Amino acid sequence: MEITKNLLSDKIYGSINEVKIPSICRKFPPCAPSTLSQNETTLPSLEGCVGTNPTNFTWRLIPWLEASGEVQMAIDSWLLEQHRLGKHPPTLRFYTWHPAAISLGYHQQDYPEHWHNLTWQGKQIDIVRRATGGRAVLHQGDLTYSVVTSLNSGNRLAAYKYICQFLITGWRSLGVELDYGVTTEYRSNDNCFASATGADLVTAEGIKAIGSAQLRKRRAILQHGSMILNPNEELFYKVFKQPSPSHLLDLIPRKSDLSPSETRSGFGFAEVGSDRQIVTIIEALTQAAMDCFKINLIPQPLSNREWQDILSSHSFLRY
Repeated sequence: MEITKNLLSDKIYGSINEVKIPSICRKFPPCAPSTLSQNETTLPSLEGCVGTNPTNFTWRLIPWLEASGEVQMAIDSWLLEQHRLGKHPPTLRFYTWHPAAISLGYHQQDYPEHWHNLTWQGKQIDIVRRATGGRAVLHQGDLTYSVVTSLNSGNRLAAYKYICQFLITGWRSLGVELDYGVTTEYRSNDNCFASATGADLVTAEGIKAIGSAQLRKRRAILQHGSMILNPNEELFYKVFKQPSPSHLLDLIPRKSDLSPSETRSGFGFAEVGSDRQIVTIIEALTQAAMDCFKINLIPQPLSNREWQDILSSHSFLRY
Protein backbone atom coordinates (compact mmCIF):
# COMPACT_ATOMS: atom_id res chain seq x y z
CA MET A 1 0.00 0.00 0.00
CA GLU A 2 1.35 3.39 -0.93
CA ILE A 3 1.90 5.69 2.00
CA THR A 4 3.52 8.90 0.94
CA LYS A 5 4.93 10.51 -2.15
CA ASN A 6 7.94 12.75 -2.52
CA LEU A 7 6.45 15.39 -4.77
CA LEU A 8 9.84 16.58 -5.96
CA SER A 9 11.08 13.25 -7.29
CA ASP A 10 7.65 11.71 -7.98
CA LYS A 11 8.82 8.56 -6.18
CA ILE A 12 6.53 6.55 -3.97
CA TYR A 13 7.89 5.52 -0.58
CA GLY A 14 6.76 3.16 2.13
CA SER A 15 4.15 0.60 3.00
CA ILE A 16 2.20 -0.33 6.10
CA ASN A 17 5.15 -2.46 7.16
CA GLU A 18 7.77 0.12 6.23
CA VAL A 19 7.52 3.19 8.39
CA LYS A 20 10.76 4.95 7.52
CA ILE A 21 8.93 7.48 5.43
CA PRO A 22 10.68 10.59 4.07
CA SER A 23 8.78 13.73 5.02
CA ILE A 24 7.63 16.15 2.38
CA CYS A 25 8.91 19.62 3.16
CA ARG A 26 7.80 22.84 1.54
CA LYS A 27 8.80 26.47 1.85
CA PHE A 28 6.55 28.24 4.32
CA PRO A 29 6.32 31.84 5.54
CA PRO A 30 8.69 32.79 8.38
CA CYS A 31 7.79 30.94 11.56
CA ALA A 32 9.40 30.33 14.90
CA PRO A 33 12.49 28.27 14.08
CA SER A 34 12.35 24.60 14.92
CA THR A 35 15.03 23.20 17.18
CA LEU A 36 13.73 19.65 16.99
CA SER A 37 15.34 16.87 15.03
CA GLN A 38 13.51 14.41 12.80
CA ASN A 39 13.24 11.80 15.55
CA GLU A 40 12.32 14.06 18.45
CA THR A 41 8.69 14.36 19.47
CA THR A 42 8.88 16.96 22.25
CA LEU A 43 6.87 20.00 21.24
CA PRO A 44 5.60 23.11 23.05
CA SER A 45 3.13 22.49 25.86
CA LEU A 46 -0.60 23.06 25.51
CA GLU A 47 -0.61 25.91 28.01
CA GLY A 48 -2.35 28.89 26.45
CA CYS A 49 -4.21 26.97 23.76
CA VAL A 50 -6.94 28.61 21.69
CA GLY A 51 -9.96 29.53 23.77
CA THR A 52 -8.01 30.21 26.97
CA ASN A 53 -5.19 32.56 26.03
CA PRO A 54 -4.97 32.70 22.23
CA THR A 55 -1.89 34.93 22.04
CA ASN A 56 1.83 34.27 22.11
CA PHE A 57 1.81 30.51 21.92
CA THR A 58 3.02 27.93 19.46
CA TRP A 59 1.38 25.44 17.16
CA ARG A 60 2.97 22.68 15.14
CA LEU A 61 2.91 22.99 11.35
CA ILE A 62 3.19 19.63 9.60
CA PRO A 63 4.50 20.24 6.06
CA TRP A 64 2.42 19.38 3.03
CA LEU A 65 2.00 15.62 2.72
CA GLU A 66 0.55 13.57 -0.14
CA ALA A 67 -0.66 10.11 0.91
CA SER A 68 -3.58 7.73 0.62
CA GLY A 69 -6.91 8.67 2.15
CA GLU A 70 -6.59 5.92 4.74
CA VAL A 71 -3.30 7.33 5.95
CA GLN A 72 -4.50 10.95 5.96
CA MET A 73 -7.54 10.05 8.07
CA ALA A 74 -5.35 8.05 10.46
CA ILE A 75 -3.03 11.03 10.91
CA ASP A 76 -5.91 13.42 11.64
CA SER A 77 -7.43 11.00 14.17
CA TRP A 78 -4.07 10.43 15.84
CA LEU A 79 -3.38 14.16 16.14
CA LEU A 80 -6.79 14.75 17.71
CA GLU A 81 -6.32 11.96 20.24
CA GLN A 82 -2.81 13.05 21.18
CA HIS A 83 -4.04 16.61 21.65
CA ARG A 84 -7.01 15.45 23.74
CA LEU A 85 -4.64 13.54 26.01
CA GLY A 86 -2.47 16.63 26.47
CA LYS A 87 0.50 15.07 24.65
CA HIS A 88 0.54 17.29 21.57
CA PRO A 89 0.09 21.01 20.85
CA PRO A 90 -2.44 22.46 18.40
CA THR A 91 -1.60 21.53 14.82
CA LEU A 92 -2.13 22.92 11.35
CA ARG A 93 -1.45 20.87 8.23
CA PHE A 94 -2.30 20.74 4.53
CA TYR A 95 -2.45 17.60 2.44
CA THR A 96 -3.40 16.04 -0.88
CA TRP A 97 -4.68 12.55 -1.66
CA HIS A 98 -2.96 9.85 -3.71
CA PRO A 99 -4.55 7.89 -5.20
CA ALA A 100 -7.73 9.90 -5.70
CA ALA A 101 -10.36 9.05 -3.11
CA ILE A 102 -13.93 9.56 -2.02
CA SER A 103 -14.31 10.23 1.70
CA LEU A 104 -17.61 9.42 3.37
CA GLY A 105 -19.03 11.27 6.34
CA TYR A 106 -18.94 9.25 9.56
CA HIS A 107 -22.70 8.64 9.58
CA GLN A 108 -23.12 8.28 5.80
CA GLN A 109 -24.31 4.71 5.27
CA ASP A 110 -25.57 4.62 1.68
CA TYR A 111 -23.69 5.55 -1.45
CA PRO A 112 -23.80 4.45 -5.12
CA GLU A 113 -22.44 0.99 -5.80
CA HIS A 114 -20.72 2.16 -8.98
CA TRP A 115 -18.22 4.14 -6.89
CA HIS A 116 -16.37 0.87 -6.31
CA ASN A 117 -15.69 0.61 -10.04
CA LEU A 118 -14.32 4.11 -10.57
CA THR A 119 -10.71 4.68 -11.57
CA TRP A 120 -8.52 7.73 -12.07
CA GLN A 121 -5.23 7.72 -13.96
CA GLY A 122 -5.23 3.94 -14.06
CA LYS A 123 -5.82 3.43 -10.32
CA GLN A 124 -8.98 2.49 -8.46
CA ILE A 125 -10.47 5.35 -6.49
CA ASP A 126 -10.28 4.65 -2.76
CA ILE A 127 -13.37 4.93 -0.59
CA VAL A 128 -12.57 5.85 3.00
CA ARG A 129 -14.60 7.02 5.98
CA ARG A 130 -13.86 10.24 7.86
CA ALA A 131 -14.11 10.55 11.60
CA THR A 132 -16.12 13.73 10.97
CA GLY A 133 -19.66 14.16 9.69
CA GLY A 134 -21.12 15.47 6.47
CA ARG A 135 -21.52 13.89 3.05
CA ALA A 136 -19.15 12.44 0.47
CA VAL A 137 -16.23 14.43 -0.96
CA LEU A 138 -14.20 13.60 -4.06
CA HIS A 139 -10.53 14.23 -3.35
CA GLN A 140 -9.02 14.84 -6.76
CA GLY A 141 -7.85 18.29 -7.71
CA ASP A 142 -8.42 19.58 -4.19
CA LEU A 143 -6.29 20.66 -1.23
CA THR A 144 -7.28 19.62 2.29
CA TYR A 145 -6.60 21.64 5.42
CA SER A 146 -6.68 20.21 8.95
CA VAL A 147 -6.75 22.05 12.28
CA VAL A 148 -6.48 20.33 15.65
CA THR A 149 -6.85 22.61 18.67
CA SER A 150 -8.92 23.24 21.80
CA LEU A 151 -11.88 25.56 22.20
CA ASN A 152 -13.92 26.45 25.26
CA SER A 153 -17.03 27.32 23.28
CA GLY A 154 -19.66 24.61 23.11
CA ASN A 155 -21.31 26.27 20.11
CA ARG A 156 -20.39 24.19 17.07
CA LEU A 157 -21.17 26.86 14.50
CA ALA A 158 -19.16 29.46 16.42
CA ALA A 159 -16.21 27.05 16.45
CA TYR A 160 -16.50 26.55 12.69
CA LYS A 161 -16.53 30.27 12.07
CA TYR A 162 -13.62 30.90 14.41
CA ILE A 163 -11.43 28.39 12.56
CA CYS A 164 -12.69 29.26 9.06
CA GLN A 165 -11.64 32.88 9.48
CA PHE A 166 -8.08 32.01 8.50
CA LEU A 167 -9.40 30.49 5.25
CA ILE A 168 -11.35 33.64 4.44
CA THR A 169 -8.34 35.82 5.22
CA GLY A 170 -5.89 33.65 3.32
CA TRP A 171 -7.97 33.38 0.17
CA ARG A 172 -8.70 37.12 0.30
CA SER A 173 -4.94 37.73 0.20
CA LEU A 174 -4.97 35.77 -3.08
CA GLY A 175 -7.81 37.91 -4.42
CA VAL A 176 -10.71 35.52 -3.74
CA GLU A 177 -13.63 36.63 -1.58
CA LEU A 178 -15.40 33.90 0.38
CA ASP A 179 -18.24 33.96 2.89
CA TYR A 180 -20.26 31.50 4.96
CA GLY A 181 -23.07 29.42 3.49
CA VAL A 182 -26.67 29.91 4.57
CA THR A 183 -28.30 26.47 4.31
CA THR A 184 -29.33 25.15 7.72
CA GLU A 185 -28.91 21.44 6.89
CA TYR A 186 -27.64 19.11 4.20
CA ARG A 187 -29.98 18.10 1.45
CA SER A 188 -30.63 14.42 0.84
CA ASN A 189 -27.65 14.13 -1.48
CA ASP A 190 -24.49 12.06 -1.60
CA ASN A 191 -22.44 15.10 -2.61
CA CYS A 192 -21.08 17.30 0.19
CA PHE A 193 -20.74 20.19 -2.25
CA ALA A 194 -24.41 20.10 -3.27
CA SER A 195 -25.31 22.42 -0.38
CA ALA A 196 -23.51 24.91 1.85
CA THR A 197 -24.28 25.26 5.54
CA GLY A 198 -23.02 28.00 7.85
CA ALA A 199 -19.92 25.85 8.39
CA ASP A 200 -18.97 26.01 4.70
CA LEU A 201 -17.50 28.78 2.56
CA VAL A 202 -19.03 30.00 -0.68
CA THR A 203 -17.99 32.33 -3.49
CA ALA A 204 -19.49 35.75 -4.16
CA GLU A 205 -22.00 33.93 -6.40
CA GLY A 206 -23.04 31.69 -3.51
CA ILE A 207 -21.34 28.55 -4.88
CA LYS A 208 -19.70 26.30 -2.33
CA ALA A 209 -15.90 26.27 -2.64
CA ILE A 210 -14.71 24.91 0.73
CA GLY A 211 -16.52 22.21 2.68
CA SER A 212 -15.56 21.59 6.32
CA ALA A 213 -16.41 19.00 8.94
CA GLN A 214 -15.71 18.68 12.67
CA LEU A 215 -15.17 16.13 15.40
CA ARG A 216 -15.07 17.23 19.03
CA LYS A 217 -13.86 15.29 22.04
CA ARG A 218 -14.62 17.53 25.00
CA ARG A 219 -12.54 20.67 24.38
CA ALA A 220 -10.33 19.05 21.74
CA ILE A 221 -11.49 19.63 18.20
CA LEU A 222 -10.56 18.39 14.74
CA GLN A 223 -11.74 20.47 11.82
CA HIS A 224 -10.71 19.56 8.30
CA GLY A 225 -12.03 20.52 4.93
CA SER A 226 -11.65 20.28 1.17
CA MET A 227 -10.74 23.29 -0.96
CA ILE A 228 -11.76 22.74 -4.59
CA LEU A 229 -8.82 23.84 -6.75
CA ASN A 230 -9.15 22.21 -10.17
CA PRO A 231 -11.07 18.90 -10.18
CA ASN A 232 -11.49 16.94 -13.38
CA GLU A 233 -15.02 17.80 -14.44
CA GLU A 234 -15.63 14.49 -16.21
CA LEU A 235 -14.61 12.49 -13.14
CA PHE A 236 -16.66 14.69 -10.82
CA TYR A 237 -19.73 14.08 -12.99
CA LYS A 238 -19.11 10.32 -13.02
CA VAL A 239 -19.09 10.32 -9.23
CA PHE A 240 -22.00 12.63 -8.41
CA LYS A 241 -23.93 13.01 -11.70
CA GLN A 242 -23.62 16.76 -11.12
CA PRO A 243 -21.27 19.42 -12.52
CA SER A 244 -18.25 20.28 -10.39
CA PRO A 245 -18.43 23.39 -8.15
CA SER A 246 -16.38 26.55 -8.57
CA HIS A 247 -12.65 26.04 -9.08
CA LEU A 248 -10.82 28.31 -6.67
CA LEU A 249 -7.85 28.58 -9.02
CA ASP A 250 -10.13 30.10 -11.66
CA LEU A 251 -11.20 32.82 -9.21
CA ILE A 252 -7.70 34.11 -8.48
CA PRO A 253 -7.22 37.39 -10.40
CA ARG A 254 -4.95 37.09 -13.43
CA LYS A 255 -1.79 39.15 -13.57
CA SER A 256 -2.03 41.62 -16.41
CA ASP A 257 1.72 41.72 -17.00
CA LEU A 258 1.99 38.00 -17.76
CA SER A 259 2.00 36.34 -21.15
CA PRO A 260 -1.13 34.41 -22.27
CA SER A 261 0.48 31.05 -21.40
CA GLU A 262 1.39 32.32 -17.94
CA THR A 263 -1.99 33.84 -17.13
CA ARG A 264 -3.71 30.47 -17.44
CA SER A 265 -2.70 29.73 -13.86
CA GLY A 266 -3.02 33.11 -12.19
CA PHE A 267 0.31 32.52 -10.46
CA GLY A 268 2.53 32.73 -13.53
CA PHE A 269 2.96 28.97 -13.87
CA ALA A 270 1.90 27.11 -16.99
CA GLU A 271 0.39 24.04 -15.34
CA VAL A 272 -2.86 24.72 -13.53
CA GLY A 273 -2.82 23.02 -10.14
CA SER A 274 0.95 22.57 -10.15
CA ASP A 275 2.98 21.93 -7.02
CA ARG A 276 4.23 25.52 -7.07
CA GLN A 277 0.69 26.87 -7.10
CA ILE A 278 -0.25 24.72 -4.15
CA VAL A 279 2.81 25.95 -2.27
CA THR A 280 1.71 29.55 -2.91
CA ILE A 281 -1.76 28.79 -1.55
CA ILE A 282 -0.34 27.03 1.51
CA GLU A 283 1.97 29.97 2.17
CA ALA A 284 -0.96 32.40 2.07
CA LEU A 285 -3.14 30.27 4.33
CA THR A 286 -0.30 29.60 6.78
CA GLN A 287 0.39 33.31 7.13
CA ALA A 288 -3.33 33.93 7.61
CA ALA A 289 -3.47 31.30 10.37
CA MET A 290 -0.61 33.00 12.22
CA ASP A 291 -2.34 36.36 11.90
CA CYS A 292 -5.88 35.21 12.76
CA PHE A 293 -4.98 32.91 15.65
CA LYS A 294 -2.09 35.11 16.84
CA ILE A 295 0.27 32.16 16.98
CA ASN A 296 3.77 31.06 16.08
CA LEU A 297 4.14 27.97 13.93
CA ILE A 298 6.97 25.46 14.16
CA PRO A 299 7.31 23.45 10.93
CA GLN A 300 8.04 19.86 11.87
CA PRO A 301 7.42 16.73 9.78
CA LEU A 302 6.12 13.57 11.37
CA SER A 303 8.98 11.60 12.89
CA ASN A 304 9.59 7.90 12.30
CA ARG A 305 8.41 7.22 15.83
CA GLU A 306 5.16 9.08 15.16
CA TRP A 307 4.63 7.23 11.88
CA GLN A 308 5.04 3.94 13.76
CA ASP A 309 2.46 5.01 16.32
CA ILE A 310 -0.01 6.24 13.69
CA LEU A 311 0.20 3.18 11.48
CA SER A 312 0.05 0.70 14.36
CA SER A 313 -2.74 2.40 16.31
CA HIS A 314 -5.39 2.99 13.67
CA SER A 315 -7.48 0.67 11.56
CA PHE A 316 -7.57 1.56 7.88
CA LEU A 317 -11.12 1.74 6.62
CA ARG A 318 -11.35 0.83 2.93
CA TYR A 319 -14.75 -0.01 1.46
